[in-house]
Amino acid sequence: MRIYRAILVSLFLSVGFLTSGAFAQRPTLFPVRHVLLISVDGLHALDLAKFVQSHPDSALAQLSASGVTYTQAYTAKPSESLQGLMSMVTGGSPISTGIWYEVAYDRALSPPGSNCKTVGDVLAWDGRHTDRNRLLPEGGGLDPAKLPLDPTKGCEPVYPHSFLRVNTIFDVVHSAGMRTAWMEKHPAYEMVNGPSGRGVDDLFTPEISSISVPRGTAKNEQTYETYDDIKVRAMLNEIDGKDHTGKKTIGVPALFGMSFQSVAQGEEIAGYADASGTPSADLLHAVNYTSESIGKMIDALKARNLLDSTLVIISSKFGGAPMDPSKWRLVSANLIQQLIYSLNSGLVAYFYVNGVENVASIWLTDHSQAGEVAKMLSQPNIESMLHIKQILWGASLKLRYNDPSKDPRMPDIVIIPEVGAIYAGTTGGRGGTRVLLTHGGFSDEDTNVALLISNPAFGSKTIIKTPVETTQIAPTILAALGLDPEKLQAVKVEYTNVLPGLFPAMNAWMQRLSPDR
Repeated sequence: MRIYRAILVSLFLSVGFLTSGAFAQRPTLFPVRHVLLISVDGLHALDLAKFVQSHPDSALAQLSASGVTYTQAYTAKPSESLQGLMSMVTGGSPISTGIWYEVAYDRALSPPGSNCKTVGDVLAWDGRHTDRNRLLPEGGGLDPAKLPLDPTKGCEPVYPHSFLRVNTIFDVVHSAGMRTAWMEKHPAYEMVNGPSGRGVDDLFTPEISSISVPRGTAKNEQTYETYDDIKVRAMLNEIDGKDHTGKKTIGVPALFGMSFQSVAQGEEIAGYADASGTPSADLLHAVNYTSESIGKMIDALKARNLLDSTLVIISSKFGGAPMDPSKWRLVSANLIQQLIYSLNSGLVAYFYVNGVENVASIWLTDHSQAGEVAKMLSQPNIESMLHIKQILWGASLKLRYNDPSKDPRMPDIVIIPEVGAIYAGTTGGRGGTRVLLTHGGFSDEDTNVALLISNPAFGSKTIIKTPVETTQIAPTILAALGLDPEKLQAVKVEYTNVLPGLFPAMNAWMQRLSPDR
């Protein structure tokens, strides 16, 4: 039977090598038939390592035991929810996607209801600004009357998917005739469809802000577990070959997945116990709940004899800071605005630190004044008072991102605070609850996230410490499904490569295919 196996490996190599561009010498992960992509929002690489070590019988530990763990996986910057998701499903950063933040500004679009008489609009791709209503589980979806308008296209509404500048893995997989499904926290995250608007065959987006609690009661971490349960039940329906409602039998998707919110919320509400990243009791509960939920999916895949042909990918859109509670400090966003307004009251087109963030983004009405603003904010007394670590503007900004004078979506100035400094209003809270960690920044804690790729055929635990980015997840998924990663436009623009260290696992997979086993 060794001859039979050799023939299989030879065939695999002959049909599995990609044939275009930078990927000409990279084999696919055939025989993958399904990819399950899970974002555990807020899950740091350190969180995963600590949990696997302390919970050796958990689902995450079991997946790790037959998986590849990347300990130095980083999100594209800034590490924000929508931008982080787009990085994972397009293979690109704001350079190619045009997505800076869930809330941002576009100098070329017009506000809803303006009849395009004014240009320049705040874009808020969340439930509070774009939904018809926020009722669970389905809600009313997007409200066209709340969408920005495009003056260059007859003042028509700009839907999230058409706002995205590049295609997604769902676009490519759907176009190849395979079924796709995805579950997210806002209807506006239908952006995963890609510009075609049709990439996801079964999209389920229960609005997270629709969660209700008794009057006078603060939301807690377990509130979000109840929310995540809605999507977990829908995922089990998908694994059972049905749509997310469980009412129609249409086959298991080739590409499907969801995002969990409980860990991110546990970080915000309860935080960490110490500087070494020991989770608080509530945060540990959130990680354990998420692991158990993933375990339910793994058990369902086993029951359907699908686990061997499914590549499971667990990562996160963002991390969060500060993990060390002693570093937490509140910085008034209003003070930053007042200082800029002191130069010129009409200078700011939009200033974003809406809520609590680890970064401040500033769009100016006059690009040429960015240097004056940066000079003022860089004064030692102001820099110290605002806990500023770095200011990106001019050349330092253009080295990383698009030129704001040419790209209407790019901010002119980005303020990066010291780790632990949170730019917020006077309360430092969200919905009446003090936020202990938040995301959206550039630090290691904001960007170093979990990345685990698993399949039983991998056979053993592999740790890879080579730095990688979550943008590499997208081309890796296409390669695993036997599709060309360069079908992704962002991959071609940003030269995004597949993740290292996975393809040697094909030998173990071929052995599992052998008839003498």
